[in-house]
Amino acid sequence: MSGRTRPTTDWARIDAMTDDEIDTPDIPPLTEEFFKRATVRLPRHAVTVTIQVDPDVLAWFKAQGEDYEQRMQAALRIYAEAHKDLQR
Repeated sequence: MSGRTRPTTDWARIDAMTDDEIDTPDIPPLTEEFFKRATVRLPRHAVTVTIQVDPDVLAWFKAQGEDYEQRMQAALRIYAEAHKDLQR
């Protein structure tokens, strides 16, 4: 691995917290103005494709967890967004 450490979030402790115990003063309130400007963004329907991927790349994504396909999708989306000005 690249020297990264796995997150050590204590999810059980967080799940047990009440709303009053959560530190939220840095979160702005959701006002009527917010909801007037808000838009619903539904996920796009994915298209199933078959691609060839190097074995080590696939192994790395699979090692990240069961949702490796979603992680691959996210990586592709980040790349595409970063390079959208290069469209041909």
